[in-house]
Amino acid sequence: MTKKYYPASEAFAALSPPVWRASTVVFDSVESFINRKSRQPDGYSYGITGTPTARLLEQEIAGLEGGRHCAVTPSGQAALCLAVMAFVRGGDHLLISAASYGALKTYADKWLARLGVEVEYYPADISGEITDYIRPNTKMICLEAPGTVTMEMADIPAITAAAARQGVMTMMDNTWASPLGFRPLEHGVDLCVEAATKFFGGHSDLLLGAVATNNFEYFSQLRETQSIMGLQTSPDDCFLVLRGLETFELRYRRQSENALAIASWLQKQSAVREVLFPCLPGDQGYEIWKRDFAAGGCLFSFTLQQDNEQAYSAFFGALEHLALGASWGGVHGLIAFYPAQMQRDRIFPRTDRAIIRLSAGLEDPALIIQDLQAALRAYDEARG
Repeated sequence: MTKKYYPASEAFAALSPPVWRASTVVFDSVESFINRKSRQPDGYSYGITGTPTARLLEQEIAGLEGGRHCAVTPSGQAALCLAVMAFVRGGDHLLISAASYGALKTYADKWLARLGVEVEYYPADISGEITDYIRPNTKMICLEAPGTVTMEMADIPAITAAAARQGVMTMMDNTWASPLGFRPLEHGVDLCVEAATKFFGGHSDLLLGAVATNNFEYFSQLRETQSIMGLQTSPDDCFLVLRGLETFELRYRRQSENALAIASWLQKQSAVREVLFPCLPGDQGYEIWKRDFAAGGCLFSFTLQQDNEQAYSAFFGALEHLALGASWGGVHGLIAFYPAQMQRDRIFPRTDRAIIRLSAGLEDPALIIQDLQAALRAYDEARG
């Protein structure tokens, strides 16, 4: 990445981007004030659509995605909601991967469906068969690959080709791979969403999302919706993500390597039933991942041989290094648990077993393996 500097004026420039905090934009004339909305999508009319700090970040993310436009939001979930709300209306049909981020599905079921949107889910490992789900009123297909928690791989080029033939928009949550591993816009996706909370920020200390596109009309609609919904993003958080992007590639490469090393070790353990990770040869999504993706993420899941509540408690109780938490992508290793009933309640479930999800950080993978070894030993002892 070419190093930039940021000129604040003719008399001062710095390697760090300036932080512009503002709610109110002032104008030189009453004519400019009256026509202030015409400054969108990239100009400044009010702080709700961002300051120059947000614009710097949007330019950086658009470049990473291989796109031309980007709008940042207060969280990854806000970015997903923005991408849908800007285009989907009552009477439209919305297709969502069954393995999408849970909050997106809740939003669709509890809000969009009540507003007259026809919400339907499709198998997370689908390919060209997506045509069987497309209706005359289908407006958008929401994609995620691999799926959240269960790690199924969809055939993104096949889906976008089918969608394009029928005039259906596509939106993809690309947080797992990031633009270093996969660039959805280059594979026919219309809107690419990133939870910058994860890899871009990288330090588990902020919330931020982004929607990138190559279509100016889509971008204009995104910016207008951002303004109407009040999805303002803190300039301080924008600054922190800009700073995080300086080390993004280094962190991503190391964390991906660590994840593969840990997953490969887990695959050989007798207490482990299955490792769900498309970067591993033999995984059901490996061939698609190998064909389309340039790198893997830091996140994977695994199941154990027996669902036993006492044994799971012993497993997590034995961990000394891995913290238990719902997020991922930061510099510290993190682990999460999803009970068996949650899997059985899914539409098109990949497994009926409880799932353990692990996010590799920057730690020596040997340290994480040692932690997991102790946890698996405690699990075996507890289940007899």
